Amino acid sequence: MTADSNSHIAWQRAQLKKHRAALKELEVGQSGVANCGRSAQTTIAELQRKISESGRCIAEYERRTRRPLATDLGSLARVSWTHWNANMPMAKPQRHRA
Repeated sequence: MTADSNSHIAWQRAQLKKHRAALKELEVGQSGVANCGRSAQTTIAELQRKISESGRCIAEYERRTRRPLATDLGSLARVSWTHWNANMPMAKPQRHRA
């Protein structure tokens, strides 16, 4: 995974990782118990809500900033390339020697 220049998205990715690990740990701990307690169910539901919220935030950011993966003309035509072209170094014209 690459580093994010947007600190909010970096924070969301860290939260997503943390919440997924906590949910997995909680579910593994509850796997041997037939009835998980009311508080455990509430905690699981809260973690799932937080995971989906972070996922939506990250997905929305990626839709706005990612280059298209498809190379067909229709996909490329729907994308604004102005901010990508600004980051490209200008090519210096080459002089031909006579």
